Amino acid sequence: MNSNMIDNKSILYVDDEPTNLMLFKFNFQKKYKIFTAFSGKEGLALLHSNPEIVLVISDMRMPEMNGLEFIKLAKDDFPALIFFLLTGFDFTPEIREAMNIGLIQKYISKPFKIVEMEGSITQVLKF
Repeated sequence: MNSNMIDNKSILYVDDEPTNLMLFKFNFQKKYKIFTAFSGKEGLALLHSNPEIVLVISDMRMPEMNGLEFIKLAKDDFPALIFFLLTGFDFTPEIREAMNIGLIQKYISKPFKIVEMEGSITQVLKF
């Protein structure tokens, strides 16, 4: 893939597991500017201080605030952002509803496959 096509696209990945954050950054930092956060609260702070972020990928199960709660708050402040939700658990009615109303654009199972994640990111960032 031609890296010039997607230069300077910034992605925020939110997950309370440090290993997942490191793996995501390792796999995608050559193509995108990667921001990582350990919580929804930290993710919101990063969004407010980094307006260049265009895609947010969040884990579902996190302490204090789950992924959908974080995405709802972030979407209120940043309605133009694209949101993906990651979960190692079932596709719940709550997640289905979030997709139906356009809160999240994509649901990805954990552990995510690098090729699937890359394809999903490339698909939404073709602008």
